[in-house]
Amino acid sequence: MKVLIVGGGIGGLTAALSLHAAGIAAEVYEAVPEIRPLGVGINLLPHAVRELTELGLQDRLAATAIATRELIYANRHGQEIWREERGLEAGYRWPQFSIHRGRLQAILFAAAAERLGPGRLHADRRLVRFDQDGRAVRAVFRDAGGGEHVAAGDLMIAADGIHSAVRAAFFPDEGPPKWNGRILWRATTEGEPFLSGRSMVMAGHENQKFVCYPICRETAARGRSLINWIAELRVDDRTLRRREDWNRRGDLADFLPRFESWDFGWLKVPDVIRGAEAVYEFPMVDRDPLPAWTRGRVTLLGDAAHPMYPIGSNGASQAILDARILAFRLATAPTIEAALAAYEEERRPATARIVLANRANGPEQVMQLVETRAPQGFTDRDAVISREEMEAYARDYKRIAGFDRDALNSRPSLSVDRAG
Repeated sequence: MKVLIVGGGIGGLTAALSLHAAGIAAEVYEAVPEIRPLGVGINLLPHAVRELTELGLQDRLAATAIATRELIYANRHGQEIWREERGLEAGYRWPQFSIHRGRLQAILFAAAAERLGPGRLHADRRLVRFDQDGRAVRAVFRDAGGGEHVAAGDLMIAADGIHSAVRAAFFPDEGPPKWNGRILWRATTEGEPFLSGRSMVMAGHENQKFVCYPICRETAARGRSLINWIAELRVDDRTLRRREDWNRRGDLADFLPRFESWDFGWLKVPDVIRGAEAVYEFPMVDRDPLPAWTRGRVTLLGDAAHPMYPIGSNGASQAILDARILAFRLATAPTIEAALAAYEEERRPATARIVLANRANGPEQVMQLVETRAPQGFTDRDAVISREEMEAYARDYKRIAGFDRDALNSRPSLSVDRAG
């Protein structure tokens, strides 16, 4: 079996590594001319870290990432609403990692280059068309100079992101991603450690929020913190004139004034924002869940299949789960068609539930409830929202997103023994 993978991001590279581990040949085709460590920070939840650990990558991740210790929700006045331990401290068998997206992609790329061998990772290959005949898939890619390159395989995985060419071919009338009227400004700032030094903080409410967490072990070893942060605002202009692009520069004047008063003592938000060398702007978008991901021997994966709001720290983790489950099905099902059907049956409803839960604020709804009930702050949090209510939101989201602790700790492995 030979698998063509369109897209060399987190999902595509994890799919390539998982297929290789199962003894299945794969080749990756990435549109950009050079795969470089771009982006800012992301979180890998324990269910995703488990899968990368089973691919033999935990030590590489731990060498650069921060193992998140706790998650804290606060209101816009800096008052703590909710605190829970995460990862190993919460009893999971695997940590939660906060890591620079570019470093994660570099780890995956290096591992794929080592394991797949030469000539399996192709840059500067943008998919322009594909066809299939029930037995094989033929794909045509174009490079920056206009040259065309043809590849053939037994099936094709489209891991080509929110603007997926394959998804557009499947659903040509879908239109652009759906914007919810909010803008995210993202950056990293080196500064003083805050709280435990391994804390993830979300402060504010659904129309104005600040999220931050450390992402670099090397910086922490120097007694400092490389803080990944996100400032989020609902804006009045509901017309999106520019395509989503994680590398578009943002302007502090567009959002910093709204956060000038957010000095919590334990975290000085304006100082963190001003300390960034570069800020990137991104509209908060997703797409409606699809009725199907697969046609013949071509299927979708990651953001191509289920782009979701960055709520609950779930986007990259779900792409990793897609990749692992798809590889497992391809290695264990009697036919390719049966494998793709089993993959979609398992992953499409599960990710659709997360997309819809994120539209409803997911576990962050507790922040909005506190803002609604006590906009000026509180003297007694329990009089505003009970611990039982907050625990219910956290528990339900973990179940929906697939990282309920006991279920994850006891679930069988998705690794495949080549000899078996």
